[in-house]
Amino acid sequence: MQYDCTVTGNVIRKLRQERCLSQEVLSGLAGISRSHLAMIESGKKSANVNTLWSLADALALPLSQIFLMVEEKMVQCGS
Repeated sequence: MQYDCTVTGNVIRKLRQERCLSQEVLSGLAGISRSHLAMIESGKKSANVNTLWSLADALALPLSQIFLMVEEKMVQCGS
């Protein structure tokens, strides 16, 4: 299975929307720019571990949970 940053972006977007957070609010909580978050969510930019850690913290989730969600989605999609 090969990593697909689009799947990670979709997972982050879904989590953000489930919590009724705008990109502006989540990016502020995570300490990144809104444009950076938008690029991650669209799959145009791959987030590094530090950024994912910050996003997970802002979403009140362990980073491992985000990794599990990405892996599950990649298996479902056959990536």
